[in-house]
Amino acid sequence: MDLNNPLTNKVFFELHDGLPRQGPGRNRYTARAFGMIPASARGQVLDIGCGPGTPTLELARLGGHPVIGMDTHLPFLQELVQRAGAASLSEHIMPICASMASMPIRDGSVDVFWAEGSIYNIGFEKGLGEFRRILKPGGHAALHEVAWLRSDPPEELREFWLQMYPGMTTVEECLRIIGRCGYRTLGHFALPPEAWWDEYYAPLDQRITDLRARYRSDPRALAVVEEEAREVEMYKKYGEYFGAVFFVLRRSDDA
Repeated sequence: MDLNNPLTNKVFFELHDGLPRQGPGRNRYTARAFGMIPASARGQVLDIGCGPGTPTLELARLGGHPVIGMDTHLPFLQELVQRAGAASLSEHIMPICASMASMPIRDGSVDVFWAEGSIYNIGFEKGLGEFRRILKPGGHAALHEVAWLRSDPPEELREFWLQMYPGMTTVEECLRIIGRCGYRTLGHFALPPEAWWDEYYAPLDQRITDLRARYRSDPRALAVVEEEAREVEMYKKYGEYFGAVFFVLRRSDDA
């Protein structure tokens, strides 16, 4: 999806603004991944592609340390600030409007980088390689990446992901990439179906229904809505073949 196109960008954010999450997840799985990081290593966290900040706020609650929430979409960051205030977490949250492709973060300055469902924007291997520079020696990372859970996906599903995310691969290959990029894997687990539906696809599905009605006479806008609808439909039909897999890592140069 070309978000540099003004119409595409407008409709995409009409679909996504105000949703609880911008990808699969639940606070319990954020907490599970966070618990794999040694307590002594849980310092400042950079949440890359934080969206409206549901994981960002949970990380602030869990760790009690400053959390930088970074995203390119200013309304998401404004929502994060409002939610932090409502949760009495404002002093723990620092929003930054910036791209993961050019992060204004000093090399070797971050204890933990976090990326729930956002690294695909730059690519798994490229992101791991570039994000590593901001970690302190021995620093940690947690992220989830969409991956094949079975080796026999139907052709319709394979073609869909080939168009949407050509770099998608298996969990085993993800683990090999992690090693090549200079990390040691501390643990990994796939998010269950409820992590896709409860706070992501269910509210997105309702928004799709609303915008289909709004744009029924606008083919170009409706095409953007239908592209999002197809992703939801693929998970409804074939969710056992792919999933979001959480990986918890440590920079391996000082392991």
